[in-house]
Amino acid sequence: MKAWRALLLVLTTLGAMMAVAQAPPVVQVGTVFPYTGAGSEWGPVLRNTVELCVAQVNEAATAVFGGPIMTAIFEDDATAPAVGVDRARKLVEIDGVPIIIGTWSSGVTVAMAEAVTMPAQVLHIVPIATSPLIAILPADTDDLLFRTIGSDAKQGVVAAQLARGELVAGHSFETASVLFVNNAYGQGLAEQFRRSFEARGGRVLAMVPVPEAPAPTYAAELERALAGNPEVLIPVLYPGHAVVALAEARDLFGYTSFQFLDALRSLDVLQVLGEAVVGQLGTVQGADEGRPGFRQFAADYQARFGEPPPLAFMDTTYDACAVAGLAIAGVVAAGLEPMPLNLRDQLRAIANPPGEVVGVGEFARALELLAAGLEVNYAGAAGEVDFNELGEVATAIEIWSFTDDGFETVMLRRAEEIPAQ
Repeated sequence: MKAWRALLLVLTTLGAMMAVAQAPPVVQVGTVFPYTGAGSEWGPVLRNTVELCVAQVNEAATAVFGGPIMTAIFEDDATAPAVGVDRARKLVEIDGVPIIIGTWSSGVTVAMAEAVTMPAQVLHIVPIATSPLIAILPADTDDLLFRTIGSDAKQGVVAAQLARGELVAGHSFETASVLFVNNAYGQGLAEQFRRSFEARGGRVLAMVPVPEAPAPTYAAELERALAGNPEVLIPVLYPGHAVVALAEARDLFGYTSFQFLDALRSLDVLQVLGEAVVGQLGTVQGADEGRPGFRQFAADYQARFGEPPPLAFMDTTYDACAVAGLAIAGVVAAGLEPMPLNLRDQLRAIANPPGEVVGVGEFARALELLAAGLEVNYAGAAGEVDFNELGEVATAIEIWSFTDDGFETVMLRRAEEIPAQ
């Protein structure tokens, strides 16, 4: 009996050693989201989204490769460029991550890319920040900056179409003023709106910046923006600014004619402004909620967290995590080291045609195809995730309105329906 037990122990030990030897590498993926500051409303749900995706990828990897292949590290950028740079530097220099997913603010994203990810040659996948500047950063000489959300160049055009009465009956303005956060996001989107609005015969009376750091009052900026009594105010702000500025517009100036943009599709804004904004319209880079990928993502999120996805940008964040996971799987299947340049080379291969289409949550089938040396084409929650030569994708623009308890979709403008200006 003792001999059999000894043999069993030896066989068990050898089996365990072989399993360890054959287990795939587990790649650390850094994430940077706002848990504090002007964008703090988004941090927790974006973390949930990544955790959902990582769990799904690892379940598939365990079945196909014999073990998990990715883990996420979560850092808070405080919606502040200096903090975002510090957190990105920690992820690169201390944690040694080859991939960073982040972040929400364009100003923070640009700072992270220019100061950390591009100089360090780390793959950077942007899930939310929408400034057109991100697509043309001169520091991206190694093709390491990708984005799973469309640029504000498109949103600015649709916002102008909406404001000039081209899209929704009864919603049309001759004059507008713009109140914008003074960073890459606010500057780029405000300017695109101005160009497109004036190209359609409208007049922009004022373009008024506010500091990136939230302030206790915006009375002076509002006085400038509302001079001349514009028919609509376009607040290109974050919720941390808007809950103060728009409440002051209502309470100090008796003004409540707003048209919103993506960052203000916010429950915090609705809670503070209440009836003043119910029924008012806005734009956001949005998924077609009827597409199978979005429906599957929403169902999976609700099953895990007990509620449907409550905010914008969760679909594009899921897609960023999904393509990161599939790129890691592609490297594992090819027997390559999970280094940034190897992972970069996988991104277009797993996201763009040709290749067998795999959708949201279909990671087991995707990994089986990759393990067999075949190509896949990921179709995401927010769109097709077909990266162009700049690492950009085209996403639809949703027109939405505030309701008593949230938001509703009014219409969807697909990328091919949006004019250049």
